[in-house]
Amino acid sequence: MFNNSSKILFITIMIIGTLITVTSNSWLGAWMGLEINLLSFIPLMSDNNNLTSTEASLKYFLTQALASTVLLFAIILLMLKNNLNNEINESFTSMIMLSALLMKSGAAPFHFWFPNMMDGLTWMNSLMLMTWQKIAPLMLISYLNMKNLLLISVILSVIVGAIGGLNQTSLRKLMAFSSINHLGWMLSSLMINKSTWMIYFSFYSFLSFVLIFMFNLLKLFHFNQLFSSFFNSKILKFTLFMNFLSLGGLPPFLGFLPKWIIIQELTFCNQYTLLMIMLMSTLITLFFYLRICYSAFMLNYYENNWIMNFQFNNFSMNLFLILSFFSIFGLFMISLF
Repeated sequence: MFNNSSKILFITIMIIGTLITVTSNSWLGAWMGLEINLLSFIPLMSDNNNLTSTEASLKYFLTQALASTVLLFAIILLMLKNNLNNEINESFTSMIMLSALLMKSGAAPFHFWFPNMMDGLTWMNSLMLMTWQKIAPLMLISYLNMKNLLLISVILSVIVGAIGGLNQTSLRKLMAFSSINHLGWMLSSLMINKSTWMIYFSFYSFLSFVLIFMFNLLKLFHFNQLFSSFFNSKILKFTLFMNFLSLGGLPPFLGFLPKWIIIQELTFCNQYTLLMIMLMSTLITLFFYLRICYSAFMLNYYENNWIMNFQFNNFSMNLFLILSFFSIFGLFMISLF
């Protein structure tokens, strides 16, 4: 009971920290909100059943503390700018701030901590890291006008996210590289339209929740578990892998809609080279998602069937199927309205 109540407390503080950052009218207030958010998320990462969570929390603390230090340094430089008679170049300060915020969000080329750390977390903590923990840094990045550096980060993020996921056997690492790839799309929308990234982020959070809800329920962490878990339930197998394709952005599914919006915006702004790089990287991510789905649908693993005997409760199954329905057929429903 104490453990549950403490987690509720830390989740509440984490939400408050993000809200402080988003609603702050000064950079120092935003930095303070980021620190509150960081210090409340670290206790949530510790899990007695997961031996690697302590290592993951230490990695997270070190990288976020480094990013926070760099950000605070840039904020102090910005505050001293008026006192030093404009001797400090404002674009240089903005570049330092953007680099620190990209490290906080896990975007390339500051992504190295993200996949390894996520491999040591539980699924619920991974979901929070992939969704909620990105809100505050992305909101602060939207305040900075550094399109050149942001463009480099977008290209690197989509390429790293695509190539990094090719030879993974861990589902958590695959979701981490997928998150880096999606982060590249969000950053590209920040360059053009400040509100579009929120739409993309909302869809991405929903699709990630649907997948991770099922992974957590079935305690799936590696690909071989995926193939051998659903031999009895064909509907469950079908919906789970269709959600994979929806997250990848395959056109008939809901995950294609936010990508479609960003493709339109980039086309209107004549960013054809960037768009081509992003689309090619998405095709690579779709390749390994399709490879997983093809293996799962075409191969039957009889030998492991007796081990994987899960007991589902009706509420969890119904919730998953309802959410999956929106994920798979959401684009058709939206087009009807």
